[in-house]
Amino acid sequence: MWSLRGLDMCTQTKAAALMANIPRADIDPSGVFKYVLIRVHSREEGDDSEIDIVRGYGWAEYHADIYDKVSEELEKGGRLDCECIGGGRIKHDPQAKKIHVYGYSMGFGRANHAVTTEKLKDRYPDYEVTWDNEGY
Repeated sequence: MWSLRGLDMCTQTKAAALMANIPRADIDPSGVFKYVLIRVHSREEGDDSEIDIVRGYGWAEYHADIYDKVSEELEKGGRLDCECIGGGRIKHDPQAKKIHVYGYSMGFGRANHAVTTEKLKDRYPDYEVTWDNEGY
């Protein structure tokens, strides 16, 4: 039997709607660069939704440069909060369709590269995406 209670499960908070539109992975088109794994979660009361996103760019001298820029942008509206849960490096070779995730961040520690790899596989389904904990 159909119930109105089921409708509550379908309603989405504004924060959850915002998170649904955030790309899970955004990295430079090629090269070797630093990356961070960021947990984005709702600030709305009663909403415990969260997502993990990968951001990696060659312009960053430090992992914190990426985190600061991304978190500032996402936290702007006051509905989302960000937490850096680690970092590392990415080697992106678009000609060979390969991405390798490795290393760690001095400031944020090592990201869970397995999580990062899954986000990148979703974004680049025709790539070989690998990881290891070696190197800096």
